[in-house]
Formats: sequence, C-alpha cells, structure tokens
Amino acid sequence: MLSEFELIARYFQRPPAADSRTALGVGDDCALMTPAPGMQLAISSDMLVSGRHFFADADPQALGHKCLAVNLSDLAAMGAQPIAFTLALALPEADPAWLAPFSAGMLALADQHGCELIGGDTTRGPLTISITILGEVPPQQALRRDAARAGDEIWISGSLGDARLALAAYRQEVALSDTELLRAAPRMHQPTPRVALGVALRGIAHAAIDISDGLAGDLGHILSRSGVGATLEVDALPAGNVLQQRALELRRRFTLAGGDDYELCFTAPARLREAVHKAAHAVGVEVTRVGSIDAAAGLRLVDADGQAISLAPDSFDHFRS
Repeated sequence: MLSEFELIARYFQRPPAADSRTALGVGDDCALMTPAPGMQLAISSDMLVSGRHFFADADPQALGHKCLAVNLSDLAAMGAQPIAFTLALALPEADPAWLAPFSAGMLALADQHGCELIGGDTTRGPLTISITILGEVPPQQALRRDAARAGDEIWISGSLGDARLALAAYRQEVALSDTELLRAAPRMHQPTPRVALGVALRGIAHAAIDISDGLAGDLGHILSRSGVGATLEVDALPAGNVLQQRALELRRRFTLAGGDDYELCFTAPARLREAVHKAAHAVGVEVTRVGSIDAAAGLRLVDADGQAISLAPDSFDHFRS
C-alpha cells in the first residue's frame, strides 16, 4: 500500500517547466510563485464529490481531465490565462490502477494549458477532488459578471445540451442508441474549457460566465450582478450534434437549462460583432448570437419569430437538486 508521500511523488510530482513561475512547488509547506509584473491573479476553486458530481465508477482518466477542465473553464470566463493549480484529494484507498490514469488525464490537460501543479493535500476518505486554480489577467481586462450593459448582444460558444442528454440516457430518462450515447458522452465526461476564447475576448466582451449549471441560471447571475435584463432567442441556442436530432421541446429544455456544458456565455456591444467573430475564428471556436441585454429587469424567452415562450427553466442548485 502506498503511503501519502509515495502517492504524491509517484503520480503528482514533476520537475518544473523551463518557463515556470514557481520557485518552489510540490513537497514543502507552501508553494512559492513569482507573478508576472503588472498582472492580476485570478483564483477559483471547485470541488467534485463522488455520487454528486460524477458517477462512482467514472473512468479515472476522463475524471482527471474533467476535474481540471471545470476549473480552467472558470478562468476562461474571466479572460484569464492559467498558470498553476493545487489539488486536494480524498481517496478511499491509494489504488495505483486508479491513480495512474487519473493523474495522466489531469496532467495531460494541464500541459495543454501550461498550468503547473504546485501543491495540495491527500487524505483517506470518500472520493472527493478539490482544485484551486490560479491565472493572470491584465488590470481592467477581466470579463466580470457585473459588466453587461443594455444594448449588448448575448453570445454562446460551441454547442449546448449534449452533456445533459448523455446524463439523461444514463439515468434512463431518454433512450439513446449506443452510437448516439458514444457521440454525446464526451461532452459530459471530457468538456473543453474555452481558455483561448476567453483570452481573445479581452477588450471586446463586457461580461462572461461559464455555463456549468444551465444557461438560464448562469445568464441570470450576469443579469443580477449587472442590474440588467435580457431577451433570449431560445430557438437560436446552438444544440449539440446529438440533441439536434431530438424533439423541439427537449432541445429547448436541455439547451436552456441542461448544465455541464462548460461553454462561455458572454455579452459584447453590437458594434463589435465583427470583432467577436474575428476573435472566435482566430482560436477556432464557433460562436452564436442568441439574444440581447435589456435595461428592463428579467429574462424574456422568445421563439424564432420573436413570440414569447412560456418555459420555467430550472438550473442546477447543489442544495435544491
């Protein structure tokens, strides 16, 4: 049986990269970092609990990817560039057959984004993964939730709903063929954090948020913090490839309040529409304009003809769901 320190040394301790900002990383009481001159730190934490955020038998390599991806997505929503993260890990047992693919999935994604593991903690207990991630952004360029303005257009990156569709299939709420589930499931298990898009939108977008609990609820956080309202064109929401083939009612429900998409919802002035398209094209991400920010409070849902839709989207809440 591995000891705590053997576990860390074998699966999570690596030599620093040549361009590392870390003067001292894994192995001491604290990590020591040197921030880039003139930059602000962006810091976010997320906790994933077995049976709550992921199935107990989840593939460990995909889980390693996802636990870091959801944190990278928070940095993307702020327009921040990732630099480092810490990992706190509670494990029922120190099982090499689980730890090897888990660390491989997590560290492969970290390497893609130049994000160094600099410390953390391990203990015995119910499987729980907690990550704190650090990024940097120039002063006054963060994409904050409180910065949306009346007249802004609302945009969505990528597509929505396939992650929720896969979850519905696992729960036997909807029927998917094996092929359909194989196509939809990666959106649930291995989301793509839109870090490059967030950085590209600095100076263009006003406000942004990553879509983790469902678009309607997450957009609602922008509206509340910014003191504005919105009109959302529900049938313009970009449904995932598998969800596109389902009935209209299901498409509307899962794109509007599905959750686990980890796409960006952002607002930008209408006059910068072309700049939005150029920024998205430069980083290879599709974006879709889906509505507008209004001065009047509240979220108004309309169909393709501009007619009001009566829906009651209910986004995920850890203490009500």
